[in-house]
Amino acid sequence: MSVWIAIGVTAVGCYAVKLVGLLVPEGALERPLVKRLAALLPVALLAALTAQQTFADGRELVLDARLAGVAAAAVAVLLRAPFLLVVAAAVVVTAGVRAMGG
Repeated sequence: MSVWIAIGVTAVGCYAVKLVGLLVPEGALERPLVKRLAALLPVALLAALTAQQTFADGRELVLDARLAGVAAAAVAVLLRAPFLLVVAAAVVVTAGVRAMGG
């Protein structure tokens, strides 16, 4: 039963966050600082999530095949490759390093 309580609390919390977002005055959202933060925050959160998933295993730093895949993806991005090619490069390099025993 405690799982359903957690689901209910999470649903109510999500609804409350959405409601608070809708109640923010429009003037507050038009400020240049708020616009800039709103544009940069998703990128920063995605970068932090990627770094945490790539380099961490619980509370330990791990450098394995995932690092090679992210490096390959970074090179592909620097070369302005299309998104699917970036993902494919990361997958192929990660699989290759794992196949070689890394």
